[in-house]
Amino acid sequence: MDSLLLRPSPLPPRPFAAAAAASRRDSRVPILYSTGRACNGPSVWFSRRVQEPLRDHYFRHIDGKSTCSGRTRESTTVHASGKPLESGHEAYDSSSIWRPMLSSLNAFYRFSRPHTVIGTVKCLCSLLAVENLSDISPLFLTGLLEALVAALFMNVYIVGLNQVYDIEIDKVNKPTLPLASGEYSLLTGVVIVSTFAVLSFGVGWAVGSWPLFWALFVSFVLGTAYSINIPFLRWKRFAVIAALCILAVRAVIVQLAFFLHIQTFVFRRPANFSRPLIFATAFMSFFSVVIALFKDIPDIEGDRIFGIRSFSVRLGQKRVFWICVYLLEMAYTVAMVIGATSSCLWSKVITVSGHAILASILWKRAGSLDLMSKAAITSFYMFIWKLFYAEYLLIPLVR
Repeated sequence: MDSLLLRPSPLPPRPFAAAAAASRRDSRVPILYSTGRACNGPSVWFSRRVQEPLRDHYFRHIDGKSTCSGRTRESTTVHASGKPLESGHEAYDSSSIWRPMLSSLNAFYRFSRPHTVIGTVKCLCSLLAVENLSDISPLFLTGLLEALVAALFMNVYIVGLNQVYDIEIDKVNKPTLPLASGEYSLLTGVVIVSTFAVLSFGVGWAVGSWPLFWALFVSFVLGTAYSINIPFLRWKRFAVIAALCILAVRAVIVQLAFFLHIQTFVFRRPANFSRPLIFATAFMSFFSVVIALFKDIPDIEGDRIFGIRSFSVRLGQKRVFWICVYLLEMAYTVAMVIGATSSCLWSKVITVSGHAILASILWKRAGSLDLMSKAAITSFYMFIWKLFYAEYLLIPLVR
C-alpha cells in the first residue's frame, strides 16, 4: 500500500497544474503580451508553454501599479508555423500613414468651396460654342481643358482670398472652414492663394488666348476688390456692389469670355452670339443675383457683428429669402416663354417641361423651409446651386 502511494504517476503533469505550481513558488511570474514585452522581464518558455493554454484565464501580477492580463493581448507572439506575426501597433502605424494625407485633402476640399468649383466646371462644359457634333473634337477638348484648368485655379484664388480676410467672420458663420477652425495657419492660406493666382495667369499666358486671359484678369480684379480689406475696396460690405461683382463674373465674364475663347481662338471662327448664349447670359444674370443675395442669409449673425451691411442684415432673412424665390420663379417663367417660341419641336418640349419641373420643385421646397434653422437655410442654399447646375443641362437645348 505504501509502495503504491509512493509510486510516481505515469501521467505527465498537466500544463495548468505546472503553471499553478510555478505561480505558488514564485508570485512574480512574468506574463508576455503580443508585443513581446513582459511586465518584469522576458520569458519565452512561459509564453509558449503556458500563455496559450491560459488564453481564457486571467493572470494578474500586481507590482506597484502594473497589472497584466492574458485576455488583453492583441495577437499571439508566434504563429503555429513558427513565423512571427505583425503586431497590432505595427498594423496601426502602416494604416495611419494615409491619415495625414486624407486630412490634408479634406481641408483643401473645404478651402476650395467645392460648390463654386462645380459651378465653374458646369459653365465651361455647357457646349455653348458647339454648333454641330463635328465641333466636339480633340482640338475642342484641348481648348476646353486649357480654359478649365486656368478658371479652376482662379476660382481657388478668389474663394481662398475671401477666407483669408474673413477669418474672424467665418469663426461665427462657417467655423468648419480650414482657416477659421485653425487647420490652416494664415501663412498657409496666403501661400495657397498666391500660388493658385500665379498658376492661373501662368496657364492663361501659356495658352495664348486673349479672351481667356482677360477673363482671368477681370475675375482677379473683381475677386480681389470684393474681399481685400484696404481703403475703397472690400466691396462685399456694400450689398449692391457685392451683387454686381458676382453677377459680372458668373453671368457675363464666364459666359461671354469663355465662349469667345472657344469660338475665336480654338475654332478660329468669327464671334457669333447665338440664341443659347444670349439666353444663358440673361438667365444667369437672374441666378447670379439670387446667389449673391441668398449666400448672406445663413451668414447674417457674423455679418451683423462685423459690420457687413448685406441685404439680409438690412431687410431681414425672410424678406430676402422670398425675394430670391420670386426672382428664380420669374426666370423660370421667362425661360418657359422663350422655349415655347422655339421653332424646333423637341427644343420646345424639353425646355418648357424642364423649366416647369424645376420651378415647381423650387416652390414646393421653399414652402416647407424652416427659416429659423440655419442648417435648413444652408441646405436650401446648396439646393439653389444644384438648380444652377441643372440649368446648364437645358441651356444648350434652347433653339
